Formats: sequence, C-alpha cells, structure tokens
Amino acid sequence: MANNHRRFTSVEICAGAGGQAIGLEMAKFEHLALVEIDPHACQTLRVGFEGSQVIEGDVREFLAAVKNDASDYADLDLLAGGVPCPPFSLAGKQLGQDDERDLFPVMLDLVAVLQPKAVMIENVRGLLQSKFEPYRRQILARLEALGYEETDWDRFEASDFGVPQLRPRSILVALRKDIAPYYSAPERGKVTTPTVGEALMKSMVLRGMSEEDAAAWADGADNIAPTLVGGSKKHGGADLGPGRAKAQLKAMNIDAWAVADDNAPPVPVIPKGHKEARVNGPRLTVAQAARLQGFPDNWPFQGGKTARYRQVGNAFPPPVAEAVATQIREAIEAAERGDPLPVVPEQQQRSVTSIPRRSRAPRTAEPANLPQ
Repeated sequence: MANNHRRFTSVEICAGAGGQAIGLEMAKFEHLALVEIDPHACQTLRVGFEGSQVIEGDVREFLAAVKNDASDYADLDLLAGGVPCPPFSLAGKQLGQDDERDLFPVMLDLVAVLQPKAVMIENVRGLLQSKFEPYRRQILARLEALGYEETDWDRFEASDFGVPQLRPRSILVALRKDIAPYYSAPERGKVTTPTVGEALMKSMVLRGMSEEDAAAWADGADNIAPTLVGGSKKHGGADLGPGRAKAQLKAMNIDAWAVADDNAPPVPVIPKGHKEARVNGPRLTVAQAARLQGFPDNWPFQGGKTARYRQVGNAFPPPVAEAVATQIREAIEAAERGDPLPVVPEQQQRSVTSIPRRSRAPRTAEPANLPQ
C-alpha cells in the first residue's frame, strides 16, 4: 500500500527560468536539484524556489559529479529537462546529433546513473520530423536497454492546456517498465484557452489604458498568439520574434518589434522613419509576455529587460509541464499501490519505438513569437 504522505522527487536539467519546474511543483514533485547554466535564470530560480538546490553550471559537470556520488538523489522519481532546441529547430541548421549543443547523450547518461522511475524530456516540434527518426530510435533503444519503456513521444501544443499561444513542443515520457502500463497521456482541451485580449486586458488597464479602450483592444486581439521566441545570447533580443510572428501580432494590434519597459504606458508606437499610417499597437511588457507563456503573475524573473524576456521566450509553459507530470505521478502511485493493470484497446497498442504524430488545425497561423 502506497504511503499517503509519500514525497515525490525530481531533478531537472536545463531548468531555465523555472517554467517546467513550476509545473512539476504543481504536480506535487519536490525539486532535489535544478541545473542551469545561465546566471540570470539561476538567480530567477533561487528567488522563485527559495530553499531548493540550484546548481549553476554545465550539465556535463553535473553528470561528472553524480557519477562520483549520486547518494543525494537516491530513489529518484523523475528526471526531467528541456535539452537545447537549436540542434532540431526548424529555424536552425538542424544538425541534430552532430550539433555540439545536443545534450540527449548527457541526459541518457544521467538516466543510467540516477535510475529515476520516470523520464520527461521536452524539445521543439522539429525533433519529430522524419529526418530525425533514426536518432529518435537510438534514444528509445538506449532507454529500453536501461529498463524504460516509452509511453509517449508526441507533439503537444500549449494552447491545448489553457496557454494563449500555440507553442508546439515534442515531449518524451519514458517510465520504468513496471510503471509504464499505468501511464496515460494528459487529456487535451479540458480547459478553456483565453485569447490574447482576454489574457491581457486587465494588465493593459493596470498599465494605464482606460477600461473602454482596453476592452476595444481586447476585442481586436481575439486569437491566441504565435509562439514566443526568446532568442539566444548570440542572436535575438527583446523583440517578439521573426517577421511572420510580428505580422500576426500586428493583426491583433500589438507592436512586436520590441518589448516595453516595465512601467511604460500601453501607447501606440510609430516606428522610426515611418509615417503615422504605419503605427503599431502597444508593446507588451516582460510580465505580459510571461502571462502568455503560462507563468504565474509576479514570477521573479531576474536581470535586465532583454535577459528576462529571453527567459520567458525560452521557457516551457508551466500548465503543460503540470499536465504531463501529474500523469507521471499518478502512474507511479498506481504502480506502488498495485492497482490492476489498465486494459489498453488493441488499436491503441504500439511498439516502444513508434513515434506517434497528431494532426490538429491550429487556431492561427504557424508558430512565431508572442509576449504576455
């Protein structure tokens, strides 16, 4: 019989500003370690998860440390992480395993050392392209050899979980083979997803827009946002993404060419060198971008405006992480209770190396970037 007061533990690598960690905590996981290399994001984690162990540094150094002594992480429930996306991003060179930034091998080595009950890996949707199928199969074969079964590797869209942007991601869930039969993917579309206008109308009023003008603005921003893009230290900055995203946001009367200062009033912006006829709508603040990403209000992002926006744009939306992690926890609980194994219809059964795909007509054009 499972202990009603059992604590569920997690270790997360590439933790960023805590988007996934917030979701794991909401799913009742306790952070034993949050590993992140960016100093601004680490400071955000220290403030947001006061008392949790934040390890600032390269995840390879963390791997070397736990190879020497993993006693602090004994009987670990969940190893999670959003390994770097550029090797598989549709906007990059898509070098995959040949990209020096690919950390899948490090993640799998951590699985071997820490031996968690469950593994959860998040990445861009580009990883699900057919060109990366051989690499995906290598990953699954390594996990199977370590005693895990892939229970789900699929495309998830944040908008299916109440987050007002598209943000399609690939998420791999693998569980120890005695736990895997109890897992089922989270149900999509259980909550109503607000539009950008609905999500941000009150914050526009707080920034100084009249209630009447805010309501009119919200009526025009009547769709979900394209995908927020944070950029990197070498590329990108405090704007909301590529031209396609900017055009989609302009259609919702948002100026996506820059991020507003925290206390800036939401006034229309006339771009330099353009006539007033080309005026854009108000710019969004970092806090508003974070709301569109599913962060709780007042999450303590640290650093300057550009550093804080990059943390937002590179994050894993907390509601998606919570939904998946809750299913993982419930599977572990069911296995520990010794519940009868669920009956899986024959048409839903698939091999451990299958890579499912789902088709869904998005509510707006293909992903781009968006603020909160």
